[in-house]
Amino acid sequence: MTEQNPAVDEVEADEADIAADYIEELLDIADLDGDIDIDDSSSSRVVITVTAPAGSDGLRLLAKPDTVSALQELTRLAVQTKTGEFSRLILDIDGSRDARASELAALVDAAVARIEAGATSASLPPMSSYERKIVHDLVAERGYTSESEGEGRDRHTVIRSA
Repeated sequence: MTEQNPAVDEVEADEADIAADYIEELLDIADLDGDIDIDDSSSSRVVITVTAPAGSDGLRLLAKPDTVSALQELTRLAVQTKTGEFSRLILDIDGSRDARASELAALVDAAVARIEAGATSASLPPMSSYERKIVHDLVAERGYTSESEGEGRDRHTVIRSA
């Protein structure tokens, strides 16, 4: 068993608190209600989850994939500005991550179907490293192989039969 460095734990706690404060201020400015939950139990990433109160759909617009990605980047920048450390936090607004995981599973299923129909490989559109990780896991579960290709914003996943 490895022990985590207490200084690392403190940086993650600071990261989580800064991110939650930033999101809370954003919700206040936008006059939106949301409950903020911090999960910093993972060894690599802090996850900030924002959920709408029961019976409210006030976060619906913020939960769109492009909006979540933009808010996540802004939150990471806010954390980095205060801590001086690069942040890899994940932001989930009203189930947006689960919804995106379902979309990625459908993309993988369609790509696998193309391979089963005779294609030698199937490329998926460019996506973030977090999304590519989800795709790689889904591909492996289905018995295929995948690798990331390209650089920067063009980085994407290519799926091949095992």
